[in-house]
Amino acid sequence: MERIASETYDRYIKALMDISGAITSDLYLDDLLKLIVTVTANATGVQICSLWLIDETCEPPVIRLKASQAIDPEYVNDRVLNMDEGVVGHVITTNKPFIVKNVLEEPRFKEKETAKKLGLVSMVGVPLQEREGKVIGVLNCFTAVSHSFLDTEINLIRTVANQAAIAIMNTELMVKIKAVREELEVRKLMDRAKDVLILRRNISVEEAHRWIQKKSMDMRKPIRNVVEDILLSKEFDD
Repeated sequence: MERIASETYDRYIKALMDISGAITSDLYLDDLLKLIVTVTANATGVQICSLWLIDETCEPPVIRLKASQAIDPEYVNDRVLNMDEGVVGHVITTNKPFIVKNVLEEPRFKEKETAKKLGLVSMVGVPLQEREGKVIGVLNCFTAVSHSFLDTEINLIRTVANQAAIAIMNTELMVKIKAVREELEVRKLMDRAKDVLILRRNISVEEAHRWIQKKSMDMRKPIRNVVEDILLSKEFDD
């Protein structure tokens, strides 16, 4: 990686095309994150690529390791940092790339035992920025030999990272849209099922609602399945 050759540019372009294609795909988020770290590692030729995302569902928010193409999935599952912790926290706080010549000598780097085990030496961390400039995470690239990342390399990695951020935000938006659509559909089915029960059992709206909820709990079935059964006129025992 001492110079950016034409074949390296070709790999970056391929990575951008792969990630761009994911923007309009129906990939689940975990699959998308795996794709991002894999194509980034292939494009850059680094030993390991890892991706951290800010989790704003926590109070206060934390940063979670979400994907790596070369680390045991069990390790990925439980890695959490505070917002200002480690190299990842520094990248998020400053919103700038951070280069480490030797991770074992960098005080901010938190995963020294893993670095020793995997033979990691140098790294660069770049922020994942959505269109409006908000940082949603960090993309890390590690080498197995001492390496001075060139400005051109960093700019290319940032381009990949920003494209990845758009893909991630798009996937999360699609998940939310699907959830809202599902909720609206279930509500419509629920109202129709309650009308059926009101006529069939001569009960009130509130009683019909409670009846459906109880059946859902007793039968350990989702509400949607219960109301669909009602609408299909399946028999229920009291």
